[in-house]
Amino acid sequence: TDHAGSKANNRIGSGTNPFLDIPQDPNAKTYKTGFLSRKLHADMDGKKTPRGKRGWKTFYAVLKGMILYLQKDEYKPEKNLSEEDLKNAISIHHAMAIKATEYEKKPNVLKLKTADWRVFLFQAQSPEEMESWINKMNLVAAMFSAPPFPAAIGSQKRFSRPLLPATTTKMTQEDQLKSHEAKLKQISTELTEHRSYPPDKKVKAKEIDEYRLKEHYLEFEKNRYETYVKLLKEGGPDMLVETDGNGMKKSHSSPSLNQEMYPVNAKIKRNVSERKDYRPDTANNKQKT
Repeated sequence: TDHAGSKANNRIGSGTNPFLDIPQDPNAKTYKTGFLSRKLHADMDGKKTPRGKRGWKTFYAVLKGMILYLQKDEYKPEKNLSEEDLKNAISIHHAMAIKATEYEKKPNVLKLKTADWRVFLFQAQSPEEMESWINKMNLVAAMFSAPPFPAAIGSQKRFSRPLLPATTTKMTQEDQLKSHEAKLKQISTELTEHRSYPPDKKVKAKEIDEYRLKEHYLEFEKNRYETYVKLLKEGGPDMLVETDGNGMKKSHSSPSLNQEMYPVNAKIKRNVSERKDYRPDTANNKQKT
């Protein structure tokens, strides 16, 4: 076991930008645990994951603070995370989870899109568990994601996504809600303006692609902030207490690793936001893999 996981200053990241690495908080609260199967669907910036890496794999998932840890072994709060656990971890900052309605090969599958536009599919053990994971992931992102950095001012015509910080917000929940509402209003206005000036049919295909990429980005951001605002208005922190089936606060004792508790399949990866061009995942197409 790698003891680095117990250090407060240990960070999760790819090393491409240390300012965007995910700090681990040893005192972070655990909001949800349970078995999930993971499938890698898209790598950074929405690029399709190579076929050989798309298989389903089962993990014991722990949503702790803004990080979703995917562990191969049973959950033990006192146990240090292994290097493999850290490699599989995913930051939930500025992420959005939805039901993967376009994926029909397995039941109870949700899709998680991270700040750097990685896309993961997760299969839960029941429809109720799937909804619970979706709500918990989105609520954690809504409550704790720090405000985006101001958009870069540049003369380049190519569209690039704004930088999304991996740090935890310092705002009160009331101010966090106001921030999300302001961002939603801004994004909605940008989307309306963007659609008001579609490219001329005579322009180069590359310019049309740029137009569509920006439109896809604005649509996703609008949906994300609508989700955040709705969740915070509905209860915010009160909805984050993990409960069992009887409504009692759930203890995090180690579950036995019997086959019945495993979902049918699953997979995971950490994420680091970067100012890069992105490609939309095929949200409206049937997933063939």
